[in-house]
Amino acid sequence: MTVHRIRIDHSRALAEEPGTGHNRWHPRIPPILHCDPGDEVVMGTRDALDSQIGPGSTAEQVANTDLSVVHPLTGPVHVEGAEPGDMLEVEIVDVEPVGGFGYTIQVPGFGFLRDDFPEPHIVRWDIDGGWTISADLPGVRIRGTPFMGVMGVAPSGELLARVHAREQELGERGGLVLPPDPDGATPYTDPVASEGLRTIPPRENGGNMDVKQMSAGTTVRFPVFVDGALFSAGDAHFAQADGEACGTAIEIASSFSFRVRLRKGEAADSNVSDVHFTTRADSHPHPAGHNRSYYATTGICVDERGRQEAENLNLAARNALLNMIDHITRNHRFDRQQAYALCSVAVDLKVSQLVDAPNVIVTAFLPTDIFV
Repeated sequence: MTVHRIRIDHSRALAEEPGTGHNRWHPRIPPILHCDPGDEVVMGTRDALDSQIGPGSTAEQVANTDLSVVHPLTGPVHVEGAEPGDMLEVEIVDVEPVGGFGYTIQVPGFGFLRDDFPEPHIVRWDIDGGWTISADLPGVRIRGTPFMGVMGVAPSGELLARVHAREQELGERGGLVLPPDPDGATPYTDPVASEGLRTIPPRENGGNMDVKQMSAGTTVRFPVFVDGALFSAGDAHFAQADGEACGTAIEIASSFSFRVRLRKGEAADSNVSDVHFTTRADSHPHPAGHNRSYYATTGICVDERGRQEAENLNLAARNALLNMIDHITRNHRFDRQQAYALCSVAVDLKVSQLVDAPNVIVTAFLPTDIFV
């Protein structure tokens, strides 16, 4: 096994080190590293707002943040041998905070309760020894379970076009979408700047999933859409509740360590087009109970016709559940009605994030110890 390192200067914004990453999704973004299946990668990652928020930041500064640079990602990483139809496995080894500072902000117009909380707000956190406290929330101490808010692979040209079309149609219906915008884009060259997908919502390629269970010990499975997979990550969180209600977690810069593996042809053979993941019994936090391992599926707000809906929890839950039923029937030799019954008695549905419009994410957790 080879260990690769991608070093960044955490004091500099992505635009000052454009060779270290990107903040749009596009298949034409060149890789900054090549690795083999089985290799480990250690990469530095910037915080979600690309160093605009610091220990001295105020609510007024929050109101004036430049959202065009969200999210600065490190990558892409080209995985040798990865082809469309494969499944890329990313085993999360560690997510370590860098700098001892984190923040939680409320940006006007963003968050689940954005109509009820129109004013900017900031909580500044001091991180030390696996815990964090804040003078802005006195009497509170939060235990850290760091994870990456954004992990994903490059979309294919076909997926890129499909997402553009469905999100444009949703915008015309009045749904909240963020169309391509070259302002703030890295790389600032075409076609990436003019066509690249904004990183705010999660999609089939992963992206801004904000699933807190994707911490150390979890293995995340991404369907591969382009040669090399082109994996990227960023937007680390020190801690977050399911839902991420106000739109941010405890946002941090990080050092992210992971291993990559390939399952040749599995996405195509199993007709998997969304992100799945597994948690170990010793990973934390658990969706229910303790000392259990889980297989989990995700669901976003795109219906069976490919139509994009806006912030539709029912649709996301339906998709997560249907993905889990497919998994059970493929891997445990039950028919669909048996799998549906099993979901009703053993599978937990959790709202992982409510805020990354237009796609909220619901996750379905299947405890693996029920099978005897």
